[in-house]
Amino acid sequence: MTTAEIEDRSEGALRTLRRGLRMMPEFRRGLPATFALALVATAGRVVVPIAVQQVIDRGLGAPTGPDMDLVRDLVAVCAVVVLVTGFAVYRMNVRLFRTTETALAGLRARAFRHVHDLSVLHQQGQRRGSLVSRVTSDVDQLSTFMQWGGVLGVVSLGQLLVATVVMFVYSWQLTLLVLVCFVPLAYAVRFFAKRLAVVYGMVRERVGDVLAAVSESVVGASTVRAYGVRERTAARIDGAIDRHYRAQVQAQKTTAAVFVSGEFVASVANAAVIVVGVALGLAGDITAGTLIAFLFLVSLFVAPVQMASEVLNEAQNAVAGFRRVLDVLDTEPDVRDPALDGAARELPDGPLGVRFEHVGFRYAPGARPALVDVDLEIAPRRRVAIVGETGSGKTTFAKLVTRLMDPTEGRLLLGSAASGWVPLAEVAFSSLRRRVVMVPQDGYLFDASIAANVRYGRPGLTDAEVVAAFADLGLGDWLAGLADGVGTTVGQRGESLSAGERQLVAVARAYVADPDLLVLDEATSAVDPATERRLTAALDRLTSGRTTLTIAHRLSTAERADEVLVVDAGRVVQRGSHDELVSTDGVYARLHASWRRSSSGQAERVG
Repeated sequence: MTTAEIEDRSEGALRTLRRGLRMMPEFRRGLPATFALALVATAGRVVVPIAVQQVIDRGLGAPTGPDMDLVRDLVAVCAVVVLVTGFAVYRMNVRLFRTTETALAGLRARAFRHVHDLSVLHQQGQRRGSLVSRVTSDVDQLSTFMQWGGVLGVVSLGQLLVATVVMFVYSWQLTLLVLVCFVPLAYAVRFFAKRLAVVYGMVRERVGDVLAAVSESVVGASTVRAYGVRERTAARIDGAIDRHYRAQVQAQKTTAAVFVSGEFVASVANAAVIVVGVALGLAGDITAGTLIAFLFLVSLFVAPVQMASEVLNEAQNAVAGFRRVLDVLDTEPDVRDPALDGAARELPDGPLGVRFEHVGFRYAPGARPALVDVDLEIAPRRRVAIVGETGSGKTTFAKLVTRLMDPTEGRLLLGSAASGWVPLAEVAFSSLRRRVVMVPQDGYLFDASIAANVRYGRPGLTDAEVVAAFADLGLGDWLAGLADGVGTTVGQRGESLSAGERQLVAVARAYVADPDLLVLDEATSAVDPATERRLTAALDRLTSGRTTLTIAHRLSTAERADEVLVVDAGRVVQRGSHDELVSTDGVYARLHASWRRSSSGQAERVG
């Protein structure tokens, strides 16, 4: 990293913190009272040195002999001040912890929601573990600093200022001496701050690398075992951990240098005060009590400086994490809810059709087009199968119609000739998600009961209504065969169920959502024949009377569709019914013949 980059990152730390405070109004509202309590806490710390000076000079060194009444009164005052100071520190910590957690909870929720607002294309371009670390560990690091380093920083700053003022009152000569001793440290800290900004930025990146490697290995554990690549996977994780270790060591070396510098300067300052203070005392410029009190005050002055390395350490770590969180928040969603701009429209009532107007799409600038000049209209309540070879662009249809991505050329519209057409980019997400539902191929389930997973389609359903939905789909006997019925827990990603059973739950979830437009990424492509028959019957009930676009991997789905779209190299090359297309020489006839041969071969092998 160049010197210019180091300076830019260091100077950006204050901008990052200022922007962060603007984003957390709850924290800003709690600061005035927290600072007031910090002032009380720091003011109480200088009472003891003042009392020591008074006890020595006026109590024990009084011309008429020791004044024990004065000593007793000063001790009593100190005891009260210590109690008040302790209470102020306690209240300050409580307020700071409460306001910090409130503010960071809002920041964490905002970052989490923003990640979900990003398009599927953007999420696929990021490592999931890295995104998770920005919402979790990076915010946690900020929390640690604000609660520990923040408390220490506030108290230390107040202690430094109050100690300096009282020191000037006692001896301006010794105060200037102390300040001169610390001038070189100020320049050293500035240099180290730049270095810490870099090394802790690297630490936060390495934390994301570790989380990404671990989460991927945990999710893909079955594949790791199946292919016997545990050593290779372990080596990858070990590499990420080793890079994190090296980054942490480098950061701690810089931190140690700051700490040693502070210790050295503090020792020099104390020695200088003793030598010069004794000389001033012999000259009659200060009293013995004043010199001893001044040494106490120097300790109060030096302590915050010595702790500066720890505070700076945590601050740079927190700023590095905060910058990563802000990077997520600064990423503008390329698929944006028009409701956020106040210009959203609702989908028209009634059945929905789909119109493509010269739609094109590329997954990246300069990449091969996934769709090219698609210009067609799908009538409401038609069941349409989209077929094509792998990589032909058929799955892109599903992502565009559900607005998981936006076309790079042309536009999509939903509606009908009777109710009017609405550009998809102008439809509020609330209306779109209520009227348009997609059932993905993997039938993703959450770690909850079957009933809870189905309720994602319509919150508030009772268990009886969930059971009725399965019965309507002809799946009542399957549900009854489960030990706990709708209360059966499916496990993480639904792994307690088979692939086919996960799809049954996903179909039920789509059914209770009652959409007008249904997009299916071939739900029967990875199930056994018995489950396929059950699932096919359920899908027939689900799609009845609804506009349905099915990404068909098995051409048996195309045979039952009202209409078939054939996609080849991103273009719609054929359109018609199954009977029309299979009798015409073309891409569909060749795909169908190949599929029939493959199906016959599989049947013979099974037989």
